[in-house]
Amino acid sequence: MSYFAAAVARVEGAWTADEVNLRGVTDIEEVADRLRDVEPDADLSLLFVEADDTYLVILRLDEGEDLRVFGSDSAYAEESRLGALLVGDLKTSVTGLEDADEPRPATGGDEESEQPAVDPEADPVGDADLLADLGIPAPKLLALCGHEGMMPADVTAEICQVLGCADEVEELREV
Repeated sequence: MSYFAAAVARVEGAWTADEVNLRGVTDIEEVADRLRDVEPDADLSLLFVEADDTYLVILRLDEGEDLRVFGSDSAYAEESRLGALLVGDLKTSVTGLEDADEPRPATGGDEESEQPAVDPEADPVGDADLLADLGIPAPKLLALCGHEGMMPADVTAEICQVLGCADEVEELREV
């Protein structure tokens, strides 16, 4: 299964981007180490892993710590070794955003009605709120991932546009 892994790192308000090679990684911590290596002094680092125009995984590190992961579909874990490594341990379905024991639990109040229409075949997992403080709350991230016709590269481009690092990531794709 082919993949594209782009890291963006913010240092003192400026973004840098670099492609990350994930060949040979043996666990999620090694992936985090490769993300840290992109810009060791970053206050925020994100890694976008797009696989076979089907799956998207986003990893986030704040000041090199507190790894958070979101996967657009848990099926990626069954499709490849890298998928299993990135999202295989994520048990929390994010369609409900809080309780993983029920298929579609309410998140409190009338928020359930605000849930986006996610592809019924997809099972997003992990922390869908990992970009909320950057202007992409969980419902928006889920809507992007579930929007018909949106490829993982399109979702990454939309996110990077909001973050202000779209040009940096686009340059990586052109190489």
